[in-house]
Amino acid sequence: MSQMSVRPDPAPSRLKYRMERLMLTPLFRLLLRFGLPFFLTFSLATWWLSVEGNRQLIVDTYTELRSDVESRPEFMVNMMAVDGASDLVAEGVRELLPVDFPVSSFDLDLEAMRETVASLDPVKSARLYVRQGNVLQVDIVERVPVVLWRNDRGLQLLDDEGVLVGPAFLRADWPELPLIVGDGANVRVEEALDLMHAAAPLADRLRGFVRMGERRWDVVLDRDQRIMLPETGAIEALERVIAMDQAVDMLERDIVGIDLRLPARPTLRMTDGAVRELLRIRAIEAGEPVE
Repeated sequence: MSQMSVRPDPAPSRLKYRMERLMLTPLFRLLLRFGLPFFLTFSLATWWLSVEGNRQLIVDTYTELRSDVESRPEFMVNMMAVDGASDLVAEGVRELLPVDFPVSSFDLDLEAMRETVASLDPVKSARLYVRQGNVLQVDIVERVPVVLWRNDRGLQLLDDEGVLVGPAFLRADWPELPLIVGDGANVRVEEALDLMHAAAPLADRLRGFVRMGERRWDVVLDRDQRIMLPETGAIEALERVIAMDQAVDMLERDIVGIDLRLPARPTLRMTDGAVRELLRIRAIEAGEPVE
């Protein structure tokens, strides 16, 4: 019998069969396509960054690139402009912000600078930004003084919120502002302003308002006259006094003070001379000898 030729087995080997099945798995193909390159790249990068010189090279390159960008002319600030402030306040702002121009806008901490400017007593609010033309713009809203407050530190200017604006060296420099005196007067500025408006008919004689015991107000007029107002209803009480004065010229008489602390029992305090004269008249009326 003739020898028969041996044909190879067409079936794949077990290993090849498993590899072919594995290649048909979507997850394996994804890991092979992306995971393996990423792992190799990450390993190489980690090995390269493990060298100190390579890390320093990256830091130096980044620093140099950043410096080149920040020092470009379009990012350089060349001057400062202060708007909305008086000359004195503007000068104080420039002293508080000693910026050495030109300077990169990236080196300016605008929020910290704004807080510094806002710390000035006369400044109510401030806004800082770099505007067109490479100018550091400082917009300021100043506090407007509305009263003078006399305390143990002298005369001070307050705004309508009772916030300190600055010192006042002479009363004559601010003749249009009312004067308030006493502990706690600075936190009752709004009340003092309301009293000032109510006392408008007495403006020529008005000298100021004194806060008494942090509870109520005295209105001080010239000739050392005082109108002692109650704790509540002070405006109405003052308006009644003004109406009486307009009717009978009450405040033109020899009166030291008008005590309205007890609204149901107002009291007039007369000068010593007026009291003596009144006693003399009463003695004459009673037929008593007069000295």
